[in-house]
Amino acid sequence: QVQLVESGGGLVQPGGSLTLSCAASGSIFSINAMGWHRQAPGKQRELVAVIDSGGSPNYADSVKGRFTISRDNAKNTVWLQMNSLKSEDTAVYFCNAMIHIATIDGFEAHDTWGQGTQVTVSS
Repeated sequence: QVQLVESGGGLVQPGGSLTLSCAASGSIFSINAMGWHRQAPGKQRELVAVIDSGGSPNYADSVKGRFTISRDNAKNTVWLQMNSLKSEDTAVYFCNAMIHIATIDGFEAHDTWGQGTQVTVSS
């Protein structure tokens, strides 16, 4: 009923920049927090950044000062601007959102994930 579609990954040199985008679609009533997670080979998935419906962001210590998360509630879209990229930022990046849909009985909350987009930082 709802889905997240990411775009913007790719190959970039160390010190470069990339912007990821994630658009939610479907029978959406509202969206609470939206965020980005990443998973590197052989490692657990970790939270990178999250932004609440009011626009307040929080970041992992490893990306503070380099990454910026933003959202447009009217477009149901969240972005992750990544600057000063390092090799250790290489991972599959996943978009995540808590999406509320209206049902005949009220509302349902769906913890929704995108399919992931590869970010590779290498010279």
